[in-house]
Amino acid sequence: MCYDVAYTAKASELSTWVPELIFDEDVQLLLDGTHIIGHDYREHPIIYKSRQDQKLHCRLMEWGCIPYYIKNEHAYLRQRAGMLNARSERILEDKTSYWYEIRNRRCLIPVTGFYDHRGIKGWKKKVPYHIKLKNHEMFFIAGLYSVAELPDTETGEMIKRWTYTLITRPANDIMRNIHNDGENKWRMPLMLPFEMSMEWLATELTVDRYKEILSFEMPDAELDYWPVWTIRTSKDRPDGKAKNVYFEWEKLPELGEANPD
Repeated sequence: MCYDVAYTAKASELSTWVPELIFDEDVQLLLDGTHIIGHDYREHPIIYKSRQDQKLHCRLMEWGCIPYYIKNEHAYLRQRAGMLNARSERILEDKTSYWYEIRNRRCLIPVTGFYDHRGIKGWKKKVPYHIKLKNHEMFFIAGLYSVAELPDTETGEMIKRWTYTLITRPANDIMRNIHNDGENKWRMPLMLPFEMSMEWLATELTVDRYKEILSFEMPDAELDYWPVWTIRTSKDRPDGKAKNVYFEWEKLPELGEANPD
């Protein structure tokens, strides 16, 4: 699955992609965007189509869906970790899932890259890779969003909490060799070309077209990728560089070699 992304562009740059975009609030990010961790449940600028005016809006939403029926956030916290990603296969095919229930609350997650970990036979630690689209500083990952009304922990006032999940699909050949180990191996984010991204936000999608978009596989040739230093650590890199910068691992096998059994 995908729990680590990068977003190093300014939120205002979204207007260059979507000139008609309406910002619901100040969406400037204050934290380092070279590594955004899903399990931190932090806010991210998300694009969605408003149900009120049918226009494209951008607002900060927390990563990790909270279903609208949840009334006790603390009791739900452990379950929320399982709501960071949504498998594309479940959205239309599993009518008992929350993803099917919010299938028409579609959104886009702007990123400049994402990370996945590669297992190597004989190595204790997995090697993280930074992955992005070639010739694109920013691109979009398909998602779904949810709105829950929960009490403020300090004042008790009921407030609306906007949250989202990132959609994953079966991996292409490159990503099968990077995300090649673990319980959720052979998955990748549902990356969409710009035109398809805008279509994903359309008010109405036929079931057939919805399925086609969920099945879209970003071609191997469109991806740039390179190994980076360990990202899930509080320690600085030995060379002092940013987390998304290439790091040379000694004796690192070529992709497709030394895959775990």
